[in-house]
Amino acid sequence: MAGAATPQETRTHCPYCSLQCGMTLTGSGRGGRELEVQPWAEFPVNEGALCRKGWTAGGLRGSRDRLTTPLLRDRGTGELRVASWDEALDLVAERLTGLREQHGPDSIGVFGGGGLTNEKAYQLGKLARVAIGTSQIDYNGRWCMSSAASAATRTFGIDRGLPFPLADVEEADVVVLVGSNLAETMPPAARHLDRLRERGGRVVVVDPRRTPTAAHADVLVQPVPGGDLALALGVLHLLVAGGHVDTAYVEERTRGWDVVADSVAGWWPERVERVSGVAVAEQQALVGLLAGAGRVVVLTARGAEQHAQGSDTVLAWINVALALGMPGRPHAGYGCLTGQGNGQGGREHGQKADQLPGYRTIDDPGARAHVARVWGVDPDSLPGRGRSAYEMLDALGSTTGPRALLVMGSNIVVSAPRATHVAERLAALDLLVVCDLVLSETAALADVVLPVTQWAEETGTMTNLEGRVVLRRQAVPAPEGVRSDLDVMAGLARRLGSPVDFATDPEEVFDELGRASAGGVADYSGITYARIEAEHGVFWPCPVTEDGQPVHPGTPRLFAERFATPDGRAHFHAVDHRGPAEAPDADYPLHLTTGRVLAQYQSGAQTRRIAALPDPGPFVEMHPQLAARLGVADRMLVEVGTRRGTLRAPARVVDTIRPDTVFVPFHWLGVNRLTNDALDPASRMPEFKVCAARVAAA
Repeated sequence: MAGAATPQETRTHCPYCSLQCGMTLTGSGRGGRELEVQPWAEFPVNEGALCRKGWTAGGLRGSRDRLTTPLLRDRGTGELRVASWDEALDLVAERLTGLREQHGPDSIGVFGGGGLTNEKAYQLGKLARVAIGTSQIDYNGRWCMSSAASAATRTFGIDRGLPFPLADVEEADVVVLVGSNLAETMPPAARHLDRLRERGGRVVVVDPRRTPTAAHADVLVQPVPGGDLALALGVLHLLVAGGHVDTAYVEERTRGWDVVADSVAGWWPERVERVSGVAVAEQQALVGLLAGAGRVVVLTARGAEQHAQGSDTVLAWINVALALGMPGRPHAGYGCLTGQGNGQGGREHGQKADQLPGYRTIDDPGARAHVARVWGVDPDSLPGRGRSAYEMLDALGSTTGPRALLVMGSNIVVSAPRATHVAERLAALDLLVVCDLVLSETAALADVVLPVTQWAEETGTMTNLEGRVVLRRQAVPAPEGVRSDLDVMAGLARRLGSPVDFATDPEEVFDELGRASAGGVADYSGITYARIEAEHGVFWPCPVTEDGQPVHPGTPRLFAERFATPDGRAHFHAVDHRGPAEAPDADYPLHLTTGRVLAQYQSGAQTRRIAALPDPGPFVEMHPQLAARLGVADRMLVEVGTRRGTLRAPARVVDTIRPDTVFVPFHWLGVNRLTNDALDPASRMPEFKVCAARVAAA
């Protein structure tokens, strides 16, 4: 292959967001201790481009904060002490076995992460259901992708973040970004917007803040936090009133339109302005842009989805795309910009409470029988549906909830809503076990801490926002004393008396995952490590073919001929706007919203430890009008309060945010003490993106 890597170089992928940008790693220094990041120009997703986080991804290698030995909580002193692997795993297995015998398998909870490889996510679900026997397993992707996943499944019959390659957006006429700040969260993706505009396309950003993404946009619409749903209903109302609905497409490829058309009749522009804060003229201009475009792409992200009505908000924007006749057409349709590195694959193979591998439903007898055959167990031995992520955390240490929790790939204390309450529930546990690279805020509370490999020290697959399965290759050996998560799970399974063995070789686990997913919605059975390397990733579904048949090419684009619903049609769903679970009032008169910044990632457990990345700590972004009313100057310390807690941080006075809204990035401990744990009834997504707040000079 032209431009092939030298033996000293490793082609792999970034450890951060769902783009999974290709990169080349070269070990340098004594024993390859340091990692140098270089471009991988041939990989199509990023074409050699990386963001600041990607270029500095090797910075954690050799960090003084890196864990290299298990730690146990000393019962006498309360401090963590060094232990051997055998001592640590023996203790965990002994305690878990005792709890299982005394209180049943559901007394043990398992909490995974959207950054785990497909192999680890798959194996974690198997560990919970086979080796432990618990139904109590979920993961932090419930707080990232679940609302979009719920809406897409109900509408299209399948949940794949983007049903087309990301580069397809360059050929659209209009792209609408709802609640996405991709210029900061996934900067290499912003070049697609620039190329779109160069060829005459238009970009619309819907966001309460004028984020850096707006610099790549032609139109900025700034609703109040939680106003995206009302805006979508108003847009559809105007499309109907103006005769802009593609009736031929609606009749041929959808069902349920008449009910939806009637449901938006009352969302006239003046009402939408009153509810969403978007002026009538702005609504009309947006609808005119959409109605005059031949190819429209609507993309949602966390800003629209992390609400108690997040699923309904996504459904409303999908309704807009369907009414325009876009899903299934080339360079058009609806998609979701997945957040975490394996936010897509992480929810497909069993670490979510209601799923088995292949995106199968755990309540489906046929799905249980198929997966049980692959695992070599009795289908009746598999537990049923468990609690969703936050509901499991809320139940920890209670008489009916888990008394022990195994955490893998998540920093709950920083990332969970109503985080003070979650920390209290963790403290009520009989046993908390955390696998991590560093002593994160959650690991610091654990009874047992197990040091595991980071991305450059292990091999495994990830599934990016396009549904493209990519392969991370091990570039350097792990530090002495560190084990992979697969090794940890195998060791625990053996000690817990698992009826089946747990493989530790990632390729062997991936092959088993393929067999378990075969015939499911997310079918990986025709994908191999060799194919991924040769083809720069393979798009699922990619079923295995019969002997003598051509190899399945994978599926870069969905819905060209039919949708994945039983009748092959996309299903409209009528929704209505209820508003945030907690509206501003006299005591808490402002909207608080949260999000990310360019230099940090998720809970910051890794990025905050990389010296080359700026770490200003949390800040409170507010409009000059609000700052003047409060007597606050730029960089002055302020206190933000909600009904759940308070936070002190410097003010950033900017004119890029609404005067009735404040913004705080969530990468630091304490921010999610403020956020609301109200849940979306369909997806069980917490309402991270809006709650009532007050601010005062500190």
